[in-house]
Amino acid sequence: MGSDSLQRLDIQHSLHPVTALAAHEKRGPTVIVSGRGARVTDADGHELLDGFSGLWCVNVGYEQPSLVEAARQQLETLPYATSFSHFGNAPAIELAAELARVTPENLQHVFFSLGGSDAVETALKIARYYHSARGEPQRLHFISLERGYHGSAFTGAGMTALPAFHAHFGLPLEFQHHIPSHDVYRHPAGPDPAAIVRAGLESFHAKVEELGAERVAAFIVEPIQGAGGILVPPPGWLPAIREACSQHGILFIADEVITGFGRTGPWFGCEHEGLQPDLMTLAKGLTSGYVPMGATMMSDEVYRTLVDRVPEGTVFGHGFTYGGHPVSAAVALAVLRLYREGLIDHVQQVAPHFQERLAELRVHPLVGDVRGLGLLGAVELVSDKESRTPFDPAAKVGARVHAAAYRGGLLCRLMGDTLGFAPPYVCEKGDLDRIVDLFTQALDDAAAEVERR
Repeated sequence: MGSDSLQRLDIQHSLHPVTALAAHEKRGPTVIVSGRGARVTDADGHELLDGFSGLWCVNVGYEQPSLVEAARQQLETLPYATSFSHFGNAPAIELAAELARVTPENLQHVFFSLGGSDAVETALKIARYYHSARGEPQRLHFISLERGYHGSAFTGAGMTALPAFHAHFGLPLEFQHHIPSHDVYRHPAGPDPAAIVRAGLESFHAKVEELGAERVAAFIVEPIQGAGGILVPPPGWLPAIREACSQHGILFIADEVITGFGRTGPWFGCEHEGLQPDLMTLAKGLTSGYVPMGATMMSDEVYRTLVDRVPEGTVFGHGFTYGGHPVSAAVALAVLRLYREGLIDHVQQVAPHFQERLAELRVHPLVGDVRGLGLLGAVELVSDKESRTPFDPAAKVGARVHAAAYRGGLLCRLMGDTLGFAPPYVCEKGDLDRIVDLFTQALDDAAAEVERR
């Protein structure tokens, strides 16, 4: 089918996620038709270096033969199996054991879902179930961070603290609460890490006191805030909040949907400071985006409570038709094999070079802040460097940079006037250089447009 026909059909029939629907009717889709390595090609034959791994997920790059073969073999052997009512399948069972091996040592149990949003929903429900089983059913409230992202399913979207995910949906719900982000660049306490840690603890304790510690079920946080602008917490911030949760009997949920599986260097983002969460959510890099899958890991203490603290025969009333799907599990096992056989080591080798090249962008007149960790980075644009004044949203400077990057052959992520990067792990230093060089040209092109205005 030709590009024009696809455009028409899409406009007539498809709703696109996190997209201005009226604008899409006028603009139509950008149709990606093929991918190889770290590059994709659109329907017009325009080749692009994918600086964002699809949507933070195609870690192993496109067209990996071992993943295609794993899916093919499993489709021929057993294309579907339910995990309801004591049923299981070999790939899902093997994957559960493998995830228990690679995640922090206290996380030994897994519940499979379809993606990150479902993994978060599962974690929140498990938190309530856990407290109820322990005799504290009044623990119904959840806390997360402003600018946090925890999926777009109904409950998770309320924990997400980005305006688009709340408007017209009646969110957040009355049991969902947010405290200020640790955004180092714009924090009211200034750039001093210790001051930001103290402010974070004060905000957390104040919210817990307001709600009543005995009524709070869990705190959920990304080790690095993703869609909110790729915000890296200062050293000590996460351990301090983790300790405060433990003091109040509040479960600590690490949302590793973006940061998991080597994106920031180690296997998981919480490992930078030795954190052991009570629950951990996984997706994206789990299957490298080749097929849908999510997972919620839980500690043995949480799991044993679900098993032992309810009357025998009580059904755990939660599940998904495609949870533990054998094809997804087979692909995930093949992805984990690639990580173990060198891809995560490769990230650790090339990431310092990537961060050094990104840091060079700080001198550009449009750039206020550059931040990141591992193969994850962001560039925030400002109209005045000294005052850190944002651009007028009507100027759409970020969108201009994003469009210029696309024209030049680079895909990155537009987040207002912050542009994000999450390159595939198969990128060599030359590819990472190319990402920064193309983006530098896009900044120059956008600066020229802004000046003409």
